[in-house]
Amino acid sequence: MLKQRQPLSFPPSLLNYLYVGHFLARWGARMWEFSVGLYMINVWPDSLALAAAYGVVESASTALFGPVVGRLVDKFTYIKVLRLWLLSQNFSFMIAGGTVVALLLYEDVKSENFIVFLSFILLINISGAVGVLSTLAGTILVEREWVVVISEGQHPGVLTKMNATIRRIDLVCKLFAPVVSGFIISFVSLTASALTLAIWNILSVCLQYWLLMSVYNGIPALSESSQKRVYRSLPTDSERSSLTDESRNSHCLGDNDLEPLGHGWMRKVIERVSRISYFSAWKVYLEQDVVLPGIALALIYCTVLSFGTLMTAALEWQGIPAYTIGIARGISATIGILATFLYPVLESQLSTLRTGLWSIWSQWTCLVVCVASIWVPNKLGAAYLLMGGVALSRLGLWMFDLAVIQQMQDQVPESDRCVVGGVQNSLQSVLDLTTYVMGIIISNPRDFWKLIILSLLVVTLAAVLYSIHIYRVRKHLFHFEKLYPLVRIVFRKRHAYTPQERDEGKPGRKHNLDPGDVLPLDDFNNVARQQRRRLKTNAINIKDISTRNLRKAFSYVHG
Repeated sequence: MLKQRQPLSFPPSLLNYLYVGHFLARWGARMWEFSVGLYMINVWPDSLALAAAYGVVESASTALFGPVVGRLVDKFTYIKVLRLWLLSQNFSFMIAGGTVVALLLYEDVKSENFIVFLSFILLINISGAVGVLSTLAGTILVEREWVVVISEGQHPGVLTKMNATIRRIDLVCKLFAPVVSGFIISFVSLTASALTLAIWNILSVCLQYWLLMSVYNGIPALSESSQKRVYRSLPTDSERSSLTDESRNSHCLGDNDLEPLGHGWMRKVIERVSRISYFSAWKVYLEQDVVLPGIALALIYCTVLSFGTLMTAALEWQGIPAYTIGIARGISATIGILATFLYPVLESQLSTLRTGLWSIWSQWTCLVVCVASIWVPNKLGAAYLLMGGVALSRLGLWMFDLAVIQQMQDQVPESDRCVVGGVQNSLQSVLDLTTYVMGIIISNPRDFWKLIILSLLVVTLAAVLYSIHIYRVRKHLFHFEKLYPLVRIVFRKRHAYTPQERDEGKPGRKHNLDPGDVLPLDDFNNVARQQRRRLKTNAINIKDISTRNLRKAFSYVHG
């Protein structure tokens, strides 16, 4: 009996409010992400130091403070997190954009007052880092918390559809926000681009707040979940009594009592360290059942095989025009958007676990093409083969990303969901930072092939870790017992009629089975041998029998 789909307990238009609010937030973040490198290279044209420094500050801040952000999102109410997220993100990008405008308008400040110039650069880095951390808080709130709470009690496909839509919005912003910023920079000016970024964040913050507050007020499950978080953060009676006993005992201790307790100082230090938000968050993350999929997803970020800074610079060094790289990046983003449509279909047919398995290995297969480009003698052909392999790999990448996120949503307890999300983003930033370090160590564009091979090895490790997780959960990876009869029958069909056997009048190596019969593997050879002895027919009937056997084998494998 099929489970009936429960009707939504809120107006469906509220989901559109959620999607529009998320779009406005992601659009501003993606505009800044694309433009900040161009701002830095224009402020100091003779060096990549400012752009690299900002990349290090941004990645390091997310790596260090990501778990703390996740802990704060889990501790505060939804309303407080929403206000802090929107205000800090939009005003940080507004300050950063205004500072960039000041640097571009006063070009002589670097030579006239270098201290003021460094202060502006420091302000841009700090504002950008705060904006990125605020974006992380919003990502955890919407993608890891609200989506799960809203989909509870609904049809299982609702969560899959919402995840795909949220990811599609992010990819659309990643595709079109750089295009809009690029047009403003190319046809107006760089200053106009920074000014547009600042104005966008000033005007959109009010609309974002209204949209997301409408979602919160219109969906009762969100307010109920927020109240549960408040009650969960309050200390229980047992915790209060234990704290009272500890304080009483500490006051009652005398000088003579301190000496026998000296051996326990190490234990107390460990307990206090474990209570720090950063270490406790990592402890919670490592205790989850989905830790291997999370690590596998993070490892994918430690690669140069994406249309990022390093690969773009290498392609430009090889003589690929900038517009060609831009078109390839657009194709890559479009394939990523297609992945958000394909994922719900595969997930409904294969399950979340198996969809992730096929996705990560399909990405690995496409990246093998990138490695093959190393041995292509024609540089232009090698570059196009590299871009093609990277673009095709986005299909598996984003489906694997969705599969892992949904596993975390389903299997991580509600009390740990935000903490795990913060640690996950922190781990991804650490490995992303590792990519920049690899680029600094192997900085010669002629040695970019080494980075390609290292990237494939890292993705291979990610695929192996996820495969180990699948084996631990399902106790197998593939149904080899179902594939074995197919291989045996195909092998027999291939060797059924040799010229020597026809000359000797032998009927061939075929067994006569009725349609629908499936033989156990242990008895396969014995029954086939008996059927060959009894078989007295012509070649046409044998061909019909082999066709039926192949059909039975396929039905067995897919059944």
